[in-house]
Amino acid sequence: MSGLQILWFILIGLLFAIFFFLEGFDFGVGMSLATLAKSEDEVDQAIATIGPVWDGNEVWLLTAGGAMFAAIPFWYSSLFSGYYLLMLLILVGLIIRGVSFEFRATHPEEKHKILWGKLCSVGSFLAPFMLGMVFTSLIQGMPIDENGNLSAGFFDYVNFLSIVGGVAVALLCYLHGLNYLALRTEGDIRKRAKDFAKVLYPVLYAGEVVFAILLFIFTDFVTNRPVVTIALLAAIVLATVIAHLSVLKEKELAAFIASGLTFFLLVALLFQGLFPRVMIAKDARFDILLKDATSSPLTLKTMTIVTLIILPFVLAYTIWTYYVFRKRVSGERIESY
Repeated sequence: MSGLQILWFILIGLLFAIFFFLEGFDFGVGMSLATLAKSEDEVDQAIATIGPVWDGNEVWLLTAGGAMFAAIPFWYSSLFSGYYLLMLLILVGLIIRGVSFEFRATHPEEKHKILWGKLCSVGSFLAPFMLGMVFTSLIQGMPIDENGNLSAGFFDYVNFLSIVGGVAVALLCYLHGLNYLALRTEGDIRKRAKDFAKVLYPVLYAGEVVFAILLFIFTDFVTNRPVVTIALLAAIVLATVIAHLSVLKEKELAAFIASGLTFFLLVALLFQGLFPRVMIAKDARFDILLKDATSSPLTLKTMTIVTLIILPFVLAYTIWTYYVFRKRVSGERIESY
């Protein structure tokens, strides 16, 4: 296995982590429209916090998928064909979410605004829930044949671990969104976001314990890499504790960073458990290994050079965008996006 193969495996994991960090709070804000906001003015206020950035944040998912397609095509083909239905549901959630912002802004009648606000919450829950199911079902081992074809049944996708994983990712996104709203808003919705977070963090602790137990039962993570797996699980809990304490102490930026760091640690946990595989088969003979799934060395070398040139500009633009829109959004100054 070459260094470039390992590098691109890590880079794809990093792209997914960045996506969850940025789009995670977007999903959380979207879910809050139906659960936190008490008026259409507060819905407008919440949407205004993500209006300039939500579509840019979604690009990181496309970038991760594109990098997988170009660098590790065998992984891409097996994953996206085998998980076609779940990927379709993720796409449906993203579409519902995207059009809800547009239709809510262009149809100012109250009944239409309420409808599209509710649909935005549905899409904002569906996408992270399904993403959680995808990642936590594939680490259990799927029915893959010698040609890398994945032919799974309903309970291979929908089982105890995948459902817990879906709920956990959705809850992490919701809390990340609450921390973002507390950081970016003024008024009653800001206080309510903190109050909701204080109640939900103990629920997340319980969920993390259940997830760790199921990970031990249904995967080989602890058997293959006990030290790293347990260390990352402990780090996830620690990041959650820091976020919770920051909420209690009203350190909003620290809470937001800590809840975002949880996604990086979660992706690191899943990817280190996969390595050196990219797809885990129920029959270990048919595992898809990283060394066999990547593009040619020349392709990987070319992609690395292009990435090193372009990525700094992308990161700089992203940081600049958040700097420009750094001010809090008040209930009196709302713009439509």
